[in-house]
Amino acid sequence: MRRSGFPAWVIWAFAVLAGAPTWAQSPAWPSKPLKLVVPFPQGGTSDTMGRMIAEKLAVALKQPVVVENVSGGGGATGLLQALKEPADGYTLMQTGVGQNAIAHGLNPNIGYDSVKDFTHLTQVHSGPNVLVVNPNVPFKTFAELVVYGKANPGKLSYGYTHAASGHVAMELLKQSVSVCVANVKGGRDCTGLSVVGVPYKGGGPLMAALLEGQVPMAFVNQDAASPLVKAGKLRALAVTSLTRNSLFPDVPSISEQNVPGFMALSWSGISVSSKTPKPIADRLEAELVKIMMSPDVKQRLESKGFVVPEQSAASYAAFVEREMGRWSRVIKIAGLKPE
Repeated sequence: MRRSGFPAWVIWAFAVLAGAPTWAQSPAWPSKPLKLVVPFPQGGTSDTMGRMIAEKLAVALKQPVVVENVSGGGGATGLLQALKEPADGYTLMQTGVGQNAIAHGLNPNIGYDSVKDFTHLTQVHSGPNVLVVNPNVPFKTFAELVVYGKANPGKLSYGYTHAASGHVAMELLKQSVSVCVANVKGGRDCTGLSVVGVPYKGGGPLMAALLEGQVPMAFVNQDAASPLVKAGKLRALAVTSLTRNSLFPDVPSISEQNVPGFMALSWSGISVSSKTPKPIADRLEAELVKIMMSPDVKQRLESKGFVVPEQSAASYAAFVEREMGRWSRVIKIAGLKPE
């Protein structure tokens, strides 16, 4: 038998390399349809944002991007399911304020870490809640609401969906020691605001209750509030962004109204598992940033009162971490628990 002129270790190394899968040997990515998990039902703001991105990304990658709605657990159910999929770049997730910031304050054992378990690719939208009231309430401005609430402790109620951005926005307002109004002696009254929450199972029932006068006020997303305010069916008293919103140019922010720095935003973005190969994550980030900076997407978002945030994986990851810490503190003080 003829002996090879190569040492045994060289022959072994060639055998290992020949049998090992490598990035170069893998099929070009993407070679099949992708999936975007939207962790909420169809029809809401989150679903609308997700479907817009899926449509644009499909064109950019030349592969279909199928939206899969997996609701439950305030958004956590969908993310837990998506994280069980192979981390090969074919499963994307819509991340957001409820499932990636508020959820951690409600349940430390939620089953994922929004910092360690995700590669956050880019933020898609950011927008305020609007404090709206039924037109029949006895107050017409935010200042009058505060005066009424302080004069009638425990008698003022608000509607909410458990742990949604509007819910924690009201808890933040209740905790803001600088909710001040001028008292009869010309000084400042900065005592706490006492309001009673009334829970509703979803935005639809909450909005119906507001319109029917079953509950006097609530924080709701600005895109949902806008047509009802314009029709005179609801009155807008304040927005929760630091500055005024383009859909409500005549409505001051809460920060303008003696609660400096008050901010509570509804937001979402696109992420993948942190185990996704970096070249794939980098490609997805690049394509998503192009999509978000395209004139038609920016116009579509801004026409609905949304802000197009800074576009990069690094900026979105840092934003998620800040929001986690901020809302966890609010939820701890409020004593909120999972449903």
